[in-house]
Amino acid sequence: MSLRSKSVVPARTGIVSRQREFLQLSFCNLPTLSVDFLVETSLLGGGAPESFASALAGFNQGLQEIGIVEGRNAEIEARWARGDYGRLPGLAADLVARGPSVIVTQTLPAALAAKAATTKIPIVFVIGEDPVEVGLVQTLNRPGGNVTGLSNFMNLLAAKRLEVLSETVPNANALALLVNPNNPNADPDTKTLQAAAQALGRRIEVLRAASEAELETAFAAIAQQRLGALFVNIDSFFAAHADQIVALAARHRVPASYPLRHFVTAGGLMSYDANFAESFRRAAIYAGRILKGEKPADLPVMQPTRFQLAINLRTAKALGLTIPDKLLALADEVIE
Repeated sequence: MSLRSKSVVPARTGIVSRQREFLQLSFCNLPTLSVDFLVETSLLGGGAPESFASALAGFNQGLQEIGIVEGRNAEIEARWARGDYGRLPGLAADLVARGPSVIVTQTLPAALAAKAATTKIPIVFVIGEDPVEVGLVQTLNRPGGNVTGLSNFMNLLAAKRLEVLSETVPNANALALLVNPNNPNADPDTKTLQAAAQALGRRIEVLRAASEAELETAFAAIAQQRLGALFVNIDSFFAAHADQIVALAARHRVPASYPLRHFVTAGGLMSYDANFAESFRRAAIYAGRILKGEKPADLPVMQPTRFQLAINLRTAKALGLTIPDKLLALADEVIE
């Protein structure tokens, strides 16, 4: 379904309204938002917006804080790829051809695709990796080029997540690590976690999955190898298939640590992550600053101000686990 272009009175925000100028954002496969008029919109592929509902709410909040309101001077159209990273270069190229004022991306693959597609259009990313290490920016304080944003540095949380999982399942000497081989974070995160596991005296078996069938195979391997716990790496495909992953963990009675809170609300055991709603609120404000004339090269890469531990006691009980009192005291959310 599409809408014909229609003029809208610009909000009084200090943002100069220009014909054909519109802000575009990406949630794995790059949604679109117009600033000064409603533009023709279309849906590219299937999606899982429920995986990022809180992030979208935070982004909308940030937009409202800078005077951009959906339905008044903006229209948001999400295009979800379900972690099909092979589609991102084409989607990024299509958006660049539209001539947006800003592209906001979520996930490392989307950020890399957008950067490869343009060196001129400003890009604001929200990722979990080190943006210097993956080549998105030159330095955190002076990004350079046309790219800046916010990193939740989920790779730095990996060792802490593994430590919490080990404390929860102290008898699990062999753990499974689930990664998506199509995600650029797979290899560096695997090395980080292997080093962390060695420091804890644990062994990690790396399992790779990029499809629903491969998820089934991975959990079958966990059961066959009698691995005592599971560490799910951060990945958009996994996030879009949270219900399947949580159900497989329950079926195979595998205690698991997840990268996002919504896995826990879906029935997963525990998660330790940044507040993604707050991350996207701040990203929206950065986009607004760029629309008002600031340059991405001069805007330092932002970092999260806090992290959150969530524990599902119902799941722990079903698995026959007793969560240590120390972890319960540290938890920001306990589902009973």
